Amino acid sequence: MAKVAIILAEGFEEVEAVAPIDVLRRAGVEVIIAGLTPDPVPSARDVKIVPDTTVDNLNPQELDMVILPGGAGGVERLKADPRVERFIKAMQDKKKLIGAICAAPTALAKFCVLEGKRATVYPSLVEEIKPAQFVDQTVVEDENLITSQGPGTALEFGLKLAEKLVGKEKAREVARRMLVNYE
Repeated sequence: MAKVAIILAEGFEEVEAVAPIDVLRRAGVEVIIAGLTPDPVPSARDVKIVPDTTVDNLNPQELDMVILPGGAGGVERLKADPRVERFIKAMQDKKKLIGAICAAPTALAKFCVLEGKRATVYPSLVEEIKPAQFVDQTVVEDENLITSQGPGTALEFGLKLAEKLVGKEKAREVARRMLVNYE
């Protein structure tokens, strides 16, 4: 079974975290919710999610993918946390899958994992993902990196992540059951 971690920091965007969690779990993927602390993590609109663990307990060897949701406040906290940076760099060094949506690709840029890559980001943040080549599409895949633009693209993002982990047919099956058009 594929195993994924999603890292939440205070101020995360609810839809960008919960939609991929939901889609991946429907696809049979084990999703671990990791916080910066063990305490419930408040979202941008104060929806609190209780993490399964903390970022300190994540092991890149045991995971197939890591996901960073957007939300300006949450992303700024992710960018400022050296544990998150070390973890993302370890995942990149092992060529593990890395997903980031909305403002979160700016964290990947700060952590120097977007160099020479094609990526997308929330439209007002295009300059902040340089040196990546910005691609104006809802979801962009370049090797092990999958980026997406924002809340309205969260289901498509989740389905693309599922496709990478469990195959296109399983992603299509999940989409059909959710009444989502996904080719």
